[in-house]
Amino acid sequence: MTAMTQTELHTLSNAHLDALEEETIFILREVAAAFERPTLLFSGGKDSLVMLRCAEKAFGAGRIPYPLLMIDTGHNFKEVTDFRDARAQELGAELIVRSVEDSMQRGTVRLAHPGESRNVHQSVTLLEAIEEFRFDALIGGARRDEEKARAKERIFSHRDSFGQWQPKAQRPELWTLFNHKLQPGEHFRVFPISNWTELDVWQYIAREKIALPSIYYTHKREVIDRRGLLVPVTELTPPKDGETVVVRDVRFRTVGDITCTCPVESTAATPEQIVIETLAADVSERGATRMDDKTSEASMEKRKKDGYF
Repeated sequence: MTAMTQTELHTLSNAHLDALEEETIFILREVAAAFERPTLLFSGGKDSLVMLRCAEKAFGAGRIPYPLLMIDTGHNFKEVTDFRDARAQELGAELIVRSVEDSMQRGTVRLAHPGESRNVHQSVTLLEAIEEFRFDALIGGARRDEEKARAKERIFSHRDSFGQWQPKAQRPELWTLFNHKLQPGEHFRVFPISNWTELDVWQYIAREKIALPSIYYTHKREVIDRRGLLVPVTELTPPKDGETVVVRDVRFRTVGDITCTCPVESTAATPEQIVIETLAADVSERGATRMDDKTSEASMEKRKKDGYF
């Protein structure tokens, strides 16, 4: 089976990536032309790094016309934040970081208890950053294949003056014609790689030889098997009474707040090997790795209505 899959990989066409890349570049240029104060949400994760590569092609290396914005929970993986800073410096791009910690000090974010995940509270900090810098368009790396709430979203996703998303008020996008009109205080979230899949992303990473944080590839890590997820053992996610800590070969399919992001078991050490694994995957990356999406079937949609990415 492995040998057959390897053969299939060598004959797997990636010609469609040219069309996806062209669409993404068109959208990135459209944002630069249509909005006064856009920004690109940049976490240091694979999707935002793919968008950065497309932005380099759209505008030229070192000439991205909008700043990069990161909403930091304070509980991000160090490998990712270090890579984020190094990549922004390499590009010569302006990197704006706003922290949930600062919102907590202002009193706009209050945790129910010290151990509560800060992931959902990023919405508050994001809306504060939008008000601070008066951003009118925020470019994000969300894809429709990730989660059913994201599958409902347009490429140009309108947000009202409260930063809220109304699924029934989405604007039509026929023939790639986008309605950019805004009322005072409103803004757009723009998703240039909406039509990409996880497989497309990894094929593009392999083709373009895009560097990623090391935790996207196989490494040994202490984990706990909890409700079907491999929870990483950290100071923020310690084992509970009765749980067994084991060391597994794992990698992260998606990265985010430590308190809600889990790795998957894997020995894939290259993008090409991950492409093979992705071909066989029957669970979306968020479904396989995100604890915050397990709380209810509508958890993502509720967060998006409150201003989440």
